[in-house]
Amino acid sequence: MRKFARVFMNGRSQAVRLPREFRFDTDRVGIRREGCNVILSPVYEDWNDYFANAPKIGDDFVEVMSRARRDLMPLEDRESLD
Repeated sequence: MRKFARVFMNGRSQAVRLPREFRFDTDRVGIRREGCNVILSPVYEDWNDYFANAPKIGDDFVEVMSRARRDLMPLEDRESLD
């Protein structure tokens, strides 16, 4: 189900009130624009913080990536270098 957030002015800055399930566990976020979308991401203090909190890779990651590579880049027959 699609969720919505309120946009409001806070002094001379624009702010967004996030629904509870979208709140961050940090006081800083990175921000970037992709097309017409604005994307907020947590900012990690160091690599230990990143690895402790970043999304985990699924158990099937290697298998899925290997299958995708085979589908996108099939092996080519080439002449021998001998």
